[in-house]
Amino acid sequence: MTNQIQPIFILPEGSQRTTGRSAQRTNIMAAKLVAETVRTTLGPKGMDKMLVDSLGDVVVTNDGVTILQEMNIEHPAAKMIVEVAKTQENEVGDGTTTAVVIAGELLKKAEILLEQEIHPTVIARGYRLAAEKSLIILNQMAEKVTENDDELLRHIAMTAMTGKGAETSKELLSSLIVKAVKSVMEKENGKLMIDISNIKIEKKTGGSVEDSELINGILVDKEKVHSGMPRMVKNAKIALIDSAIEIKNTEIEAKIQISDPSQIQAFMDQEERMLRNMVEKIAKSGANVVFCQKGIDDMAQHFLAKKNILAVRRVKKSDMEALARATGAKVATNLDDLNVNDLGKAGIVEEKKIGDEDMTYVKECENPKSVTLLLRGSTEHVTDEVKRAIEDGIGDVTASLRNGGVVAGAGAPEMELARELRKYAESLSGREQLAVNSFAEAIEVIPRTLAENAGIDPIDILTELKSAHDKGMKWAGIDVFSGKVMDAWKNNVIEPLKIKTQAISSASEVAQMILRIDDVIASGKPSAGGDKMPPGMGGMGGDMPMY
Repeated sequence: MTNQIQPIFILPEGSQRTTGRSAQRTNIMAAKLVAETVRTTLGPKGMDKMLVDSLGDVVVTNDGVTILQEMNIEHPAAKMIVEVAKTQENEVGDGTTTAVVIAGELLKKAEILLEQEIHPTVIARGYRLAAEKSLIILNQMAEKVTENDDELLRHIAMTAMTGKGAETSKELLSSLIVKAVKSVMEKENGKLMIDISNIKIEKKTGGSVEDSELINGILVDKEKVHSGMPRMVKNAKIALIDSAIEIKNTEIEAKIQISDPSQIQAFMDQEERMLRNMVEKIAKSGANVVFCQKGIDDMAQHFLAKKNILAVRRVKKSDMEALARATGAKVATNLDDLNVNDLGKAGIVEEKKIGDEDMTYVKECENPKSVTLLLRGSTEHVTDEVKRAIEDGIGDVTASLRNGGVVAGAGAPEMELARELRKYAESLSGREQLAVNSFAEAIEVIPRTLAENAGIDPIDILTELKSAHDKGMKWAGIDVFSGKVMDAWKNNVIEPLKIKTQAISSASEVAQMILRIDDVIASGKPSAGGDKMPPGMGGMGGDMPMY
């Protein structure tokens, strides 16, 4: 009788395991699908996506990271590509589509090499060498930029907004962005410090994008607490208070026994006196505007109105901090300590109606270190997309100043980089040379996509671009409007160096990581009530739903 070999199970029932080439193929396919999704949004002629969530909320955008986050992607390899977009957004604030498209193309080229029996670790090593060399080439290629180059900074902001919903008003918005960034910029030991969180972006539906404005100060989404208060205060002396202008309730439950009705009156008189005292302390400091983080008692509101002091209550902590930076005020916790040195200054504090809401402007601050961009738009979707475009513009201008380097756009740096990488590949021996060449080809996906999205024949334009770069035209890029080759620098298409370096390093790192995976083990279904396995992991070898 023959002995039958008993199969040995090391994984729980229901687990899926894919190994070797089929695991790599599946992961590469998922990553390519993510890149394909956002690819059509790249460039000035990029199209938008409409995303509808389970509740029916609609987002219309061509911002790469917004699209990928709203899509709720579940495939593990595809999620890794989404992380590239998030990193790009956090580090630079723009260039998310570029980073994702490069990552997808690197994997597409790697697949061709895998089919030629080149080992994944060899490809990964070649990609690492190419990425390191790319950063050196890009840094040599870049031009310098300083905070005094206003014109150049405006063009950087405009380039960031071209192709987005805000494009029609990019002239106005770009100058607002540059002013805003320069207002919050500080120098420490000769080094530029820019904290983007000091630029508050308020969006209000109504009017047109052209009505957007930069406020040299803060816009607080609150109204004055009492109708008897002035609507506008000039030469404002501002007190910021983060304790309640109310009578404190006792911490523990207390009973007050009263034996005589007149004691009730005395008790109420005492409360009124305490509130009057609080208001007197504020008035004594010389303040004529009060922003309070907590509540203001009705009686205190009445006394403040009598003193002609404009007061706003329940202001967010972040707004209080922004007001302190804009006006130079110190936030006071104890009213007894409030004095003239704690007050901030602003030229005008006024309550205004914007759309259907009352808001309080604190403007004409001297040298404010926190400013507000008020964005307008005809519908909510328009203002949302303008806000995303503005954030890209702010990110680009900030990245340029921090890094001090800029390059032309329109696909020019990618063509130049690919050309230099091919030269570098010739100096390598062994199979890494093939990987570096593939890396160079993958980088050319950016100019190719720009051409495709503009309806230009990519083969013709890439041939023209190559010959222009071979003749030494470093900034030869694609004019997507005429379909010709142009000098991108002279045509003011300018981007921060950081966009390119960050996109290439993130994309190559994630491509290397995905290439090195040769085994995907997905656990079986958990016990009842748990989540099911991620879609696209079941079967792993067949179709792959992404979302």
